[in-house]
Amino acid sequence: MTKYKINKNCTNFKDFLLNIKSHFASNSSTIHKARNELKIINYDGIDTVVKSFKVPHILNQVVYSFFRSTKAKKSYEYSLKLGDFTPQPIGYIEFYSSYLLKESYFISEKFDYDFTIREPLLDDDFKDKEQILKEFAKFTLELHNNNILHQDYSPGNILVKKENSSFTFKVVDINRMKFLKLDIDARLKNFAKLWMKDADLTIVAKEYAKLSNEDKQRCIDKALKYSKNHKNKINMKKRLKGIEVVD
Repeated sequence: MTKYKINKNCTNFKDFLLNIKSHFASNSSTIHKARNELKIINYDGIDTVVKSFKVPHILNQVVYSFFRSTKAKKSYEYSLKLGDFTPQPIGYIEFYSSYLLKESYFISEKFDYDFTIREPLLDDDFKDKEQILKEFAKFTLELHNNNILHQDYSPGNILVKKENSSFTFKVVDINRMKFLKLDIDARLKNFAKLWMKDADLTIVAKEYAKLSNEDKQRCIDKALKYSKNHKNKINMKKRLKGIEVVD
């Protein structure tokens, strides 16, 4: 048994979606493989990114089959809500055996980005770094003003492409989202997982405050506080596990 949905703008991908298991198995263009696996697969002249979700353990097979939306379905539905903030979704498909979820896939068009936000955050001499950070602050404000909270707002999940003299941003890995009105604390706390240097975060928070007509120093102080708290929490977990911490 299968369940699937396809974007009304992408009906020419229906055969691709229905036969995604064979397409995925025969393709070797893996771009990420951990708990889930992502591959770039060209279909009908268009590059797509196909995300294959790990087969859940038996308890979660029951949960995702009867009580909760699958990660593939959430990725698809959230991407429709996000619109231009994320690459265009094509569809998702779920495969069941004995009424229990086994395999699931989410497919979107490939966004030809130049780098992730990680690169300028790690490189003090990155070209146009300050401009990128300020435009990133504007992008994040637009997300927040649209009542969008990406709960895994981390460096690898923010794609950046230079277009003429400005930068375009897209978010990915979107199955953990909230859609709600955000106060200033929730907004500034959203930067914490980016693990920014204080100097970089100050630039971002200052620009965010300027564009949102908030008090600049208040925003900077709050953003730095949430960032420090997050770093301390993660570093403490690492120390408890005996992992060396590099500040």
